[in-house]
Amino acid sequence: MNEPSELTEVRKIIHVDMDAFYASVEQRDNPDLRGKPVAVGGSRQRGVVAAASYEARKYGVHSAMASAIAFRKCPQIIFVKPRFDHYSAISKQIREIFHDYTDLVEPLSLDEAYLDVTHNKKGVPSATLIAKEIRARIKAELNLTASAGISVNKFLAKVASDLNKPDGLTLIPPDKAVEFVEQLPIHKFHGIGKKTAEKMHKLGINHGADLKAWSLEGLVKKFGKAGRWYYAIARAEDHRRVNPDRIRKSIGAERTFDTDKTTKEEMLAALGPIAEKVFERSERANSYGKTLTLKVKFSNFEQITRSKTQGHYLTSLDEIHEVYGELMDSFDSEGAQVRLLGLSLSNLNTEQPGLGVQLTLRF
Repeated sequence: MNEPSELTEVRKIIHVDMDAFYASVEQRDNPDLRGKPVAVGGSRQRGVVAAASYEARKYGVHSAMASAIAFRKCPQIIFVKPRFDHYSAISKQIREIFHDYTDLVEPLSLDEAYLDVTHNKKGVPSATLIAKEIRARIKAELNLTASAGISVNKFLAKVASDLNKPDGLTLIPPDKAVEFVEQLPIHKFHGIGKKTAEKMHKLGINHGADLKAWSLEGLVKKFGKAGRWYYAIARAEDHRRVNPDRIRKSIGAERTFDTDKTTKEEMLAALGPIAEKVFERSERANSYGKTLTLKVKFSNFEQITRSKTQGHYLTSLDEIHEVYGELMDSFDSEGAQVRLLGLSLSNLNTEQPGLGVQLTLRF
């Protein structure tokens, strides 16, 4: 948990998250794709889905899914080759809109960012009005929709933006923050992944109030250093500042399996949670890299690595999924007995977050 170094006024934080960004761009640019299930990345036989349209999500298709599985779930799905340079250019246009309101913009990926509008360029006292105006401009200027969450810190704003997607706007005011977190299902907590949520459920932690009932010592004992973070967010506390500065750092994750993986689909499915862990660590440290490396260790303990370097930082989980899908295609995995898989980011830039304390403020 970040300890405050000084008292500051309560902040007004907005988290803007584009709706199915890559797929929505493809549907916007190609009228034939509108209203149809679209998967960006992969093909019927191989690869990984980097992003899925809302029409595809109705069939259970989601990012990080092996495209062969996506095709089985939705035979009418349309696979589209990703255009990350195009998405990056559009992302820059979106950020230009953000910067009309504040210079405190912290991108998390091509399709989402935090904004601190406590002292904004427009002199607008309401963060909610600013969020509405930003969403309206994105719609009018780019013909895309975005969801936004508004609250007193990054954690709450991030959670809020996900509550009413797509094209939603959610405010968690200061006087409702603690009550909101207490009632929030644990799997909806930003920073608590699927595996951790399952572990918490087994411990009887189903909602924020259950998590709040645990002592700091108890959470650290059960979850290590992450327990400090869980202790803080259970109390609606997050002292990280919105800060666009970056420093360098390395990030990776790997997993050894109880049973060897022998098919490509099994390996791709196993890489999904590993990629999520890497991105979670990347996001929490505000650190992003240009190079992704796939590590594969076989049952005989022989090991190979495959790497790919992009011309830009991998700032989204969808891009990581796309790249490791390509890396998996670079060697013959069928029939192999794989005991360990890992992913790591290099050529990184990172941010050292600032600290502060929330007081009270009218939203």
